[in-house]
Formats: sequence, C-alpha cells, structure tokens
Amino acid sequence: MNFARQVFISYAHLDNQPLGADQTGWVSLFHTTLQTLLSQRLGSVADIWRDDKLHGNDDFSDEILDQLAGTAVFVSILTPRYLKSDWCKREIRSFCQQAEAGHSLTVGNKARVIKVLKLPVDEGSELPPVVGRLLGYDFYEVDEEHVPHELDPAYGDRPRQAFLRKANKLAWDLAAQLTELQRPHPDAGKADDAPGTRPAVFLAECSRDRREARDSIASELACCGFRVLPETRLPDDEDEYLTAVGALLETCVLSVHLVGSGYGRVPDGDRQQSVVVLQNELAAARSRSHGLRRVIWLPAGITSAQPAQQAFLDALQTDAALQFGADLVSGDLETAKSAIHTALKPPAPLPSPSLDGAARVHLVCDANDRKSVVPLIKQLRSRGLEVSLPAFVGDAAQVRETNRQLALDCDAILLYYGAGDEAWKFHQQNDLRKLLGSPRGRPLKASLTLLAAPPSDDKDVLQALAEPDVLDALDGIRDATLAPLYAALGLSETP
Repeated sequence: MNFARQVFISYAHLDNQPLGADQTGWVSLFHTTLQTLLSQRLGSVADIWRDDKLHGNDDFSDEILDQLAGTAVFVSILTPRYLKSDWCKREIRSFCQQAEAGHSLTVGNKARVIKVLKLPVDEGSELPPVVGRLLGYDFYEVDEEHVPHELDPAYGDRPRQAFLRKANKLAWDLAAQLTELQRPHPDAGKADDAPGTRPAVFLAECSRDRREARDSIASELACCGFRVLPETRLPDDEDEYLTAVGALLETCVLSVHLVGSGYGRVPDGDRQQSVVVLQNELAAARSRSHGLRRVIWLPAGITSAQPAQQAFLDALQTDAALQFGADLVSGDLETAKSAIHTALKPPAPLPSPSLDGAARVHLVCDANDRKSVVPLIKQLRSRGLEVSLPAFVGDAAQVRETNRQLALDCDAILLYYGAGDEAWKFHQQNDLRKLLGSPRGRPLKASLTLLAAPPSDDKDVLQALAEPDVLDALDGIRDATLAPLYAALGLSETP
C-alpha cells in the first residue's frame, strides 16, 4: 500500500506545555524520541508529522484532511484534555472514516490507529469503536497511593528509563507495521489473518507490576517472528471475556503467565476473579484437553498485600491442577525467557521402544544421591531393566526439558527419597503429577516413592503409613522391597 506519510501524531496542545521554562514539552519529546528510534529501526529517516499550530476556533483545515488521507499510521496521545477537544476527536474520527472507506483500517491483523495513553482516561463513546479495542501503550505509572504519573524524564532517571523503554517498544512495533503496510495485500483480511498461519503465543494479561516484563517478552517474541496474543483489548464482561480467551488459546502453541503481587483487572460477572486467575484456569483446561504447553513465571518469595492474590499465589504453588501442563519458573526474567524459548522449540520425538523390549525405569533423585543410587541401578539392571537418571548440569530451561522428556519416555518412575528434604520431595511429586496428563510414548505402569537413608521425621511418618506406592528401603534395598515395581512391570519378585 502506498502512503505519502508514515505517521501522524494527534494530540491536545495543552498536553505539550512544559513543566518548567527550561524544559521541552512532553509531546515534543515523545515526537523527537520516536523519530530517532523509528528511523534507526527502519534504516531510513522516518516521516512523522504533527500539527504544531494553535487552532483556537479555526476551521478543521484542508491541510489536516490532506495529511490524514495520506497517512499510514495514526498515533493518538490520549489524555483527559484530548477527550474534551473537539478538534482532536475530529482528527481521529476523520482518519478512521477515510480508512474504513478504503477498507484498510485494519491490515495484517493490525489496526492503523495506535493509542498512546499519557494519562489514564475513560474513553467511553467519545472515540471510534476501533480505539476501544486497542491495547495501547501506557506512558504512565500508578504509585502506591493510586496516583498516576506520566513517564516524563523531568521526574527523574527512573521515569526517563521507563519512557525510553516504552518508546522503544512502540518504535519496534511501528517499524514492523510500516514494513508490513508496504507489502501488497490483495487479499487483506483473508489468508494473512487466518488463524494458525503463523505461530501464536498467548501472553496472558498481568497485574501492573509485571507489565514491564510482559512488554519485554512480547518484543522478544515478536523479534523471533511469533504472533503475540491478545492483540486487542479483551472484553470487560466476564462471560464475553472467557469466550474470547478460550478462542485465542485455540490458536496458540504456548501460553505464558506472569504472576505478580497485584490481583489484576476483574471482569464484570458473578465469579469476581481476576483476569490472571481466569486465564490460568482456561489455559490449564486447554492443556488438559489439547496438550497446550505453558510457562508460569512465579518469582521466588513473591507475596501480596491483597488477600485474594495471596490466596492465588499459595494455591498456585501447591495445587497441581492450577499448574497443569506448565513449567513453573521461579528465577529472574531472563530465566523465564529461557524457559519460554525452550517451550517454543518443537518437542523432541520420543524414542522408540528398545529393540530388546526392555522396560525403562526413570529414577528421580537429588544430585547428592548420585553415588548412593549406584547399587539400586545395578540391581534394576540385573533384572533386565533400563534405568535413566535426571540431568543436573546445564542451562536451567534445557535441564527442565530434558528431565520432562525422560519422565515421559519410561514405563515406571521411581522417586528416590534420600538426600532430598521434605520440600524437595513435595516439588518432585508435584511436577510428576503435572506430567500424568501429558502425551506419552508409552503408558506409565507405576509411579513409586522409595524411602532411603538418611532417616527423617517425614520418612518415619511415610514408613508408618505403609501406603502401597511407598517402598521402604530405609534399612537397605532388597528384591522384596522392589516387588511392587517388578509386579507392575510384569517381572517376578526373584530372577
């Protein structure tokens, strides 16, 4: 598509008043920064235009109409003043009307309108419907007293860095969109928009304290060619919200959930649960029914002052149903990104059964048990069984994926409860429960826990309960100890 101008910035002139006599107006700074960043990403000077004249009671000029007609992307800087300005509202309405007349308001899954929120606003019915569906770029933060603050370098170094990061994200997205608009689109809205033609990742909505991390992940995924969903604002009505998220998950190969200390937005409905809770529930259900892969980032030690969110944090760490199908990551942002990229790699094909028909036992143990399990491995191999041990060294995400594949490609899992403490045992059992619903190369015939030295109070309790899936080897490993495992694999107790 051919356009005379790449970007038109629409703004209210009151929002460009500098805070001090020696400072630059916010809109002017935004324009200059975007101009530089976008030019660098395009590899040529970006063509960005804004009207810097004071309008007063002037008529809506022909110059403005001409500029709108030839503009590829319309950037609207929304503020309370913008919504009170008849001039600003005429600009955005005129652009949308002209674009709709040419059937090109949306091209390649992207609207040609971008909203920049300098301050939070209640858009209501003042603006064209397409604007309400846009996610937008928030150039403000809300403090602990719920007071919004513009990302303005005049406020200090931290707001300056946040302003530049947000401008960089906008410039990257704009560069990709402008490049896409230059391509011919004879069948716009057809093949390119069909679900499943590009890999899609559902990057779940999150609370405000995780939005910066979400923007970083979204940019990185886009750089790698993945389509990141949702691309538009999701409904505020609970039933409509659930339907919309469910439809998006059907098109995705992965869902990513960033869990923070805030509870997040609550759609209007009977359940009164946050979008963070609802999305995780829907994604877990999709994983259970269709094997959707998931990553949940839950930084270690995170807490919340909000009771509802703290309850969710506690449940997420203990309830296997909430974690179903997910790699639960507790490290920093880079660790979470590594887990996401690992999850996006095509799963390695499960090895075919052994030519000699030997059953496989995956032995889960703590790294400190590697020498202690040698006699057990020899004993199992003497019965003709293949034995695998977990991976312990390497990239964290790769180690997790390797151990996941080992647990999926075996006939039996034996959890060796030796050097690991009670918390270690709990997390291992939790991870194994999550794997039960995953597609397997062969059916799992047994999942057992073996109690081994050193003794502990927890092991004493398990020993006293004598549950059928717990093997007592605190006094040593004998063939009789392993009888339930042999029976599950079709072997006799003795050779």
